[in-house]
Amino acid sequence: METFKNFKISNNLVSHLAKRGIKSPTPIQSRVIDPILDGKDVIGRADTGSGKTLAFMLPIFENLNPNVGEVQTLILTPTRELAIQVSEEAKKLGEIKEIKTLLAYGGRDIEGQLNKLKGVQLVVATPGRLLDHLRRGTINLKRVKSVVIDEADQMLLMGFKNEVEEIMKHTSKKKQVLCFSATINSDVKKLAYRYTKEPVVVEIEKGSEDNIEEYLVESTDRWKLDALCEVLNDTNPFMGIIFCRTKARVDKLEARLYERGYNCQKIHSDIPQPKREKIMKAFRNAEIQYLIATDVASRGLHIDGVTHVYNYDIPEETESYTHRIGRTGRAGESGKTYLFVTPKNERELERIEEIRGKAFKRIEVKGEKDVMSTNPNHGGKYKKRINTAPKKFKKR
Repeated sequence: METFKNFKISNNLVSHLAKRGIKSPTPIQSRVIDPILDGKDVIGRADTGSGKTLAFMLPIFENLNPNVGEVQTLILTPTRELAIQVSEEAKKLGEIKEIKTLLAYGGRDIEGQLNKLKGVQLVVATPGRLLDHLRRGTINLKRVKSVVIDEADQMLLMGFKNEVEEIMKHTSKKKQVLCFSATINSDVKKLAYRYTKEPVVVEIEKGSEDNIEEYLVESTDRWKLDALCEVLNDTNPFMGIIFCRTKARVDKLEARLYERGYNCQKIHSDIPQPKREKIMKAFRNAEIQYLIATDVASRGLHIDGVTHVYNYDIPEETESYTHRIGRTGRAGESGKTYLFVTPKNERELERIEEIRGKAFKRIEVKGEKDVMSTNPNHGGKYKKRINTAPKKFKKR
């Protein structure tokens, strides 16, 4: 069995991983650690939850010099949540190698970030806040040896192409560039090949999501909430994420589920950052059973223990579906996902099934009206059963 001892990684890092129960590398880690250690540019594609963060983080930390008090590595992420989680991993490894990390993202006090800049060797940042620092002249990237563009597909989907281009102009031409993504379309290829030189291209075959069971729930707009509640009661997950298309939909769904006795909280970009961090901490500690979120969460939440994902609204961008379901079934664990569709979603459903390469398993809803939480800790009870099940879709 391959272990991290097979790589040119220091024993203290290997021991640190072992203490966390991480002994064997994932496929993406096996393929990219050596090329990164050798200073080569890398373009990596692997499913969400496949271990991409450690795949680039381990060799980067092996190459960082703790005796040089200047920025040596930059990691760009599309969202605050992902930046926070990447920086948390960096800080764990940083304690082993005495590397200082700066986390920079919008919503945090920039003056507080300025006070922490001295002697920083690694910067984890979102594009907007990093540009603030560059324009102020508070961060110098001229001697950066490596740049990581994490979740490149989402970086482009969220409209950060121009910001990435401007940031790269502030870096050395002799840097190493690592580009990682869950999907690689033509736009991601253009971005990746623009900044890499003779890159090692690693594409891990889709399949790490074989441990995710995907189900289809057909409903109507009128009875969709009741259908969701039935599925929540039937599955009663340890931790579940419910995705909606818009912030307004998230707000409304949270209010209605709370009324019905479900232990839930919402998260989207209009919620102040300190409150978002507090909610995420509570969710990670399993104090909240259901997190109701927009796609901002699918692009940045790497949380162990999420057993179920519910797509209450079909995603606007079909590729977002892959990111949503990647919140469960992580690190080899099993997971279940439920996609709720109405007759008007037929076309989007066909596109998603085409991307997934399979048709979903259809499950029947019993047809309960005004379904309440059945968890005794939540105080909800079933109301009288009324046949509200929708008419079946056309035969699939």
